[in-house]
Amino acid sequence: MLELKNICCGYGAFSAVHELSLRLRPGTITALLGANGAGKSSTLMCIAGHGELQAGQILFAGHDISAMPATQRVREGIAISPEGRRLFKDLSVEDNLRVGGMIHPVKGYAQDRERVLALFPRLGERLSSLAGNLSGGEQQMLAIGRALMTRPKLIMIDELSLGLMPKVIDQCYQALKLLRSEGMTVLLVEQNTERALAAADDVCVLESGATVWRGCAADARNDPSLTAAYLGLHSGA
Repeated sequence: MLELKNICCGYGAFSAVHELSLRLRPGTITALLGANGAGKSSTLMCIAGHGELQAGQILFAGHDISAMPATQRVREGIAISPEGRRLFKDLSVEDNLRVGGMIHPVKGYAQDRERVLALFPRLGERLSSLAGNLSGGEQQMLAIGRALMTRPKLIMIDELSLGLMPKVIDQCYQALKLLRSEGMTVLLVEQNTERALAAADDVCVLESGATVWRGCAADARNDPSLTAAYLGLHSGA
């Protein structure tokens, strides 16, 4: 679905990611893990077309999208729920969803919205509320829902559980697993490494912008040296 070939990305003269290579298998969840400043968010923004690709290639569904503008990447099927959510806080929940669905004909809006509301029923109770008045959990649901309104083949979610109550985290992960069961590909950046490892199929660990480990999640869970050195988990976690 997505292949990164030795990408370097960053901002101006600064490189946040160095020669990262990664493949996402269709219909899987891949967790991109590492400490703060490891280059995780920069990677997602580069894939989405909002960060500078300094070297390497980005292939999506076999096509080179390295020079493709962000708006076209959305039309190709790449969506992002960014760090900080970046909602239109002065607009209602309904209008935020409409913004997400603007690239498609209006006649399909109702069906797309119902799909989002089936995943996150709480949003259905808050459609007329301003996004800025939602709880943190509701805002995260809306950010993911807005991304889903673009009908993506790949959805990228940055810091899924940050600042959320456990019940809301459970709901978000349940939604991701359902999306995966429907064939969607998910790239997840997450500080809650235990939850990420439990949900993911594949894992890539970054440190200071470079890959230090890549493989299946089961192997990551069972590698005490990895979990202790890079993921902040104790041996046997």
